Amino acid sequence: MNLMRKLSSRSFFVFNLVLIGVIFGFSLAFLSFSCTTPRQNNVVQAQQITPVMIPSDALSVAEGLQTTLRAVTDRVLPSVVEVKTVSVQRRQQQQTPRFDGIPWDFFFGPRRPDAPTPGPDREFRSRGMGSGVIIRHDRGTYYVLTNNHVIDGVTEIIIGALNGMEYSAEVVGRDPRRDLAVLSFRSSAQYPLAVLGDSDGVRVGDWAIAMGNPLGEQFSFSVTMGIVSAVGRTGGPGGNINDFIQTDASINQGNSGGPLVNIRGEVIGINTWIASNIGGGSVGLGFAIPINNAIRTIDEIIRTGAVSDGWLGVSLVDPDRSTLASMGLMDGRGAMASQVFLGSPADLGGIRPGDFVTHVNRNEVRSSNQLTQMVGNLRPGDTATFTVMRDRASHNFTVRIAERTTEIAADSRRLWPGVMVVYLTDEMRATLNLPSSAEGLFVAQVLSGTPAAIVGLQRGDRITSVNDLPVNDLPSFYRALRERTETELWFGFNRDDSSLESIRFRR
Repeated sequence: MNLMRKLSSRSFFVFNLVLIGVIFGFSLAFLSFSCTTPRQNNVVQAQQITPVMIPSDALSVAEGLQTTLRAVTDRVLPSVVEVKTVSVQRRQQQQTPRFDGIPWDFFFGPRRPDAPTPGPDREFRSRGMGSGVIIRHDRGTYYVLTNNHVIDGVTEIIIGALNGMEYSAEVVGRDPRRDLAVLSFRSSAQYPLAVLGDSDGVRVGDWAIAMGNPLGEQFSFSVTMGIVSAVGRTGGPGGNINDFIQTDASINQGNSGGPLVNIRGEVIGINTWIASNIGGGSVGLGFAIPINNAIRTIDEIIRTGAVSDGWLGVSLVDPDRSTLASMGLMDGRGAMASQVFLGSPADLGGIRPGDFVTHVNRNEVRSSNQLTQMVGNLRPGDTATFTVMRDRASHNFTVRIAERTTEIAADSRRLWPGVMVVYLTDEMRATLNLPSSAEGLFVAQVLSGTPAAIVGLQRGDRITSVNDLPVNDLPSFYRALRERTETELWFGFNRDDSSLESIRFRR
């Protein structure tokens, strides 16, 4: 019995060992299967993927463009700089008086404890960031071209180079009308100069590469690429007189003053502003000042520290289609001299209000902005030929250009005649609630201090005669101004339901 029990217990023990071994082996087999199956599947899947085959000729073109962009970047980027600015303002702080136990009432009478008193001046420092490009070098002095708005009103300017060096900079000169400025810094280090291209040869569809420091130091010395989207754009901020190159190369705040470069590595523009409806972010509407607009500014500022603009002495407008049609100017390319400054180069040269300028020195004028730029680029003392349309005929006038100053250009009292008129159409009569029989030229604006203002014209009047000559459209209005305004000027006009005549203005 004992022997049988011993055999049974031993058999049970052996059985358990065998059972454990079987279970352990099965587990290892299962794990091995589960681990190796995905690898085998992956291998199968990898073998099923067909590699992408890029045609060798297409790859060669792409790699060639990539090589070109690398070469342009390597060549131009070292001439790009950071323009770090500091503006310092001092403001007087208001503080609530503290009495600290002093018997104020006893000595000075009742007081308001919360009444503020002038405190000490405090200094407020604000930092800014822009871009620039090195364009000249002379015996250790480097000259940097940037935007005027980058350094306008600042107290300190630091130039930061690509190699990490920083230099204190000075303003050599500014050109606010073109939003340009030239800075200088001294260094014994060697920095490459940017090569200036020819922006007159830029065409829509050309490659455009923008360089600069978007959004500050965190993204400094960035390079973006796009194309030239348009040329000859006008209407930039600050009333500047540039036409602009439009590009979709990404430009953001901080890019101002940096170069816009062509595929040859030549600077064709200076990045200046963006159009955006998302709080200042880039939407692919960036604008650069054509470099040809800046060359004269660079030369004059480095030579004299300032820029002298030419002055013609006219107030320009771009007439609408109905005005052009009424004057027989169907082409519409040009700019109208709506007012002429008395005694100005235009006045002395024979240009009169209503003349439509089409060419300057045989160069076509497309708009009032372009004419302003063309005149500004003339040097004081230059003689220029202006081609104008007058009474449907072409005339040439030779004008000796004067120097433009802020004071002389802002003196509206010398504008002749000083009134802006609009031809009355049926639509205007309905808008102004005038009878269909109402005649005359509607006075849209009277400029303060001008002859028209002095004789008593007001906005809303309807001019019916000039110096007793009847006028019922724009050609007759400007013809009357030319024919009988050598010494005197007066108007016949309707105001409300009354027919009136103004006093006379003598030149």
